[in-house]
Amino acid sequence: MDTAYLAQQLLNGLILGSMYALVAIGFSMIYGIINLINFAHGDILMIGAFATLGLLAHLGLPIWAVMIGVIAVGAFCGILIERIAFRPMRGAPQVTGFIASLGISIIIQNLGILLLSAQPRNFSFPPSFLQSVSVSGFSIRVVDLSIILVTPLLMAALLYIVHRTKMGVAMRATAENLDVARLMGVNINRTIAFTFALGSALAGIGGLMWGGKFGQIDPLMGFLPGLKSFVAAVIGGVGSIPGAILGGYILGMAEVLFVGLLPPIYSSYRDAFVFGSLIVILLIMPNGILGKNVEERA
Repeated sequence: MDTAYLAQQLLNGLILGSMYALVAIGFSMIYGIINLINFAHGDILMIGAFATLGLLAHLGLPIWAVMIGVIAVGAFCGILIERIAFRPMRGAPQVTGFIASLGISIIIQNLGILLLSAQPRNFSFPPSFLQSVSVSGFSIRVVDLSIILVTPLLMAALLYIVHRTKMGVAMRATAENLDVARLMGVNINRTIAFTFALGSALAGIGGLMWGGKFGQIDPLMGFLPGLKSFVAAVIGGVGSIPGAILGGYILGMAEVLFVGLLPPIYSSYRDAFVFGSLIVILLIMPNGILGKNVEERA
């Protein structure tokens, strides 16, 4: 096997893993604080992609302004979903939240089809982002390089917020014990809403990257990446932010290598491989790779 080809596949895995990790963080944060698997989270990725299209193609904003706009849109959608769908049923059995999240996901998808049509849209960054540059002898598009570089910066900012700010302390206290945190004066509603906003903002940026990487978006595009990001969160240890990051990169790398190293006839089984990996990981490590961090709740 050609070394350059293997290196290119590893690079592709790093790019895909970066996007999975951004979305997986939201799954873990929301589960960590209110024990909810929010399957509507993947649809925020779709909203982020269409928000990027609108801000970039129709308003002509520079990319840095587009990123700020997408973060704002994602955060707003996260707060809206939490306020309308999940806050009224807080304290209900977990299965209620699970079903509600599926319902919200379907509503978002159908609203997308109703308002935007089911027709896929071409998505393209400015030409300067589509050019290729040479890095250590490898050719890589600027948009792909940006995904690799921007993702760690966003993760570092998130970890700073969680571990170094007053709101981060409130988030960790709420995740540890919601009732005790309330008795200690933590504003539970504001803390949970902030958690949804933070996770959804990252998912929105994930949508921006996904559209830039693959060049086509549609209202149903968030379902499969969202589901795979959930798998990444479970592999890493759901409830753990470091676990979600690790799981995202592992899943992205494994998926790309599965397609890139096996004969082309097996490439159509990539999704089966992803979900099969989840079963294997859960059989070996039921709490995920960093499952011990679940009790610490990041």
